[in-house]
Amino acid sequence: MIDSPSSQAVTIIGAGLAGSEAAWQLARRGIHVKLHEMRPATMTPAHKTGECAELVCSNTFRADHLENAVGLLHEEMRRMDSLIMRCGDEARIPAGTALAVDREQFSGLVTRALKNEPLIEIVSGEVTEIPSDGMVLIASGPLTSDALFDAIRKLTGEEHLSFFDAIAPVVDAETVNMDIAYWKNRYDKNVEEGEAGDYLNFPMTEAQYKDFIHELVEAEKVAFKGFEDIPFFAGCMPIEEMAERGLDTPRFGPMKPVGLDHPVTGEKHHAVVQLRRDNRMGSLLNMVGFQTKMTYGEQKRVFTMIPGMEDAEFFRLGSLHRNTFIKSPALLDGTLRLKKEQRILFAGQITGVEGYVESASMGLMAGRFLADMMHGKEPDTPPADTAHGALLAHISRTRLEDFQPMNINFGLLPPGPKKDGKRRLSRVDRRRMVSEKALASLDGWMNI
Repeated sequence: MIDSPSSQAVTIIGAGLAGSEAAWQLARRGIHVKLHEMRPATMTPAHKTGECAELVCSNTFRADHLENAVGLLHEEMRRMDSLIMRCGDEARIPAGTALAVDREQFSGLVTRALKNEPLIEIVSGEVTEIPSDGMVLIASGPLTSDALFDAIRKLTGEEHLSFFDAIAPVVDAETVNMDIAYWKNRYDKNVEEGEAGDYLNFPMTEAQYKDFIHELVEAEKVAFKGFEDIPFFAGCMPIEEMAERGLDTPRFGPMKPVGLDHPVTGEKHHAVVQLRRDNRMGSLLNMVGFQTKMTYGEQKRVFTMIPGMEDAEFFRLGSLHRNTFIKSPALLDGTLRLKKEQRILFAGQITGVEGYVESASMGLMAGRFLADMMHGKEPDTPPADTAHGALLAHISRTRLEDFQPMNINFGLLPPGPKKDGKRRLSRVDRRRMVSEKALASLDGWMNI
């Protein structure tokens, strides 16, 4: 147990989703915070601004309902006064059952909230050494600078792990052909009668699809520069990587046509490309599932083969960057503390969780754990049957040889019952029961 005066400031390195959430949680509990952020003076390959909690790969927090594990994570975070979820809800834009946000509004809301909090001091500039005393949270993310990662490696004595992440292009909405495209949600889910859907769909015939897949496979790709052995994260698989695995692989993934029959003609399509609003005005559209490692010139050539996108102009083209994470099961305990030096904690994607929400949730946990420690208490961990407890277990208890970046999923949680009396429960019913049990456990833990 560490007995530290609450007047002492906690140092947080990194004002991404995890660091921003941790700072907020600490301030809510009366703890002073020095929040260090190297941007905009030192940028990363993926970031564009110096704002806190900038979203880079996508603008979606994924499914927002209790039949999906990330929806459970959303609700747990809301119940724990998450700044990231509060700002995400305020910056929400239409995306069916998903929680998508206006990127600029979202990061602006987070940044203003942190700047307006008197217990949080935002310090600009790159941190290259880990402070030698005081409580420290390293939330520098998967794009940690080389100098800081060298300092982390010296501290932990461990080699780092890596994977590649790919980013999807964003299109100027005024440059697509609305005579071909149509708005529709898959199976019209979450759409009121008489309303259009939240996704803009570009249909393809079989011949168009085959030509498109051929060009995806043959297009010039970005060179890996000596990192060919580093795998892709499955949730951000480049579209051309899918295409190389089989002609129809994209048709069972982001180009799946089922449930997207034309709303006027009823026509069924061989494949469909979906775009989703990337900002509240709808002036920018994100190509859903079209992360890519193609060169910029090839992206323009190949993506304008999509019927209805022949004249499309791109606000941002796709890109590729390397994500780095630590061997958390060997290094961290169940409260995100470094086993060899418990004044230092890690949070966010650098720990081996994957996704915006998962990263923020571990920042939330780190903030609560640090507050306990600053008040002289042992950190209070959430129950194992909650989404937060499941992610903490993944970080700290997964066998090292099996450890890899992980989104929250129901496979990490205790399974629900298969029957209700004699009635066999559907998968949806079982998942909702798991979520309801998790929320009841969380409520009990918070009320202790």
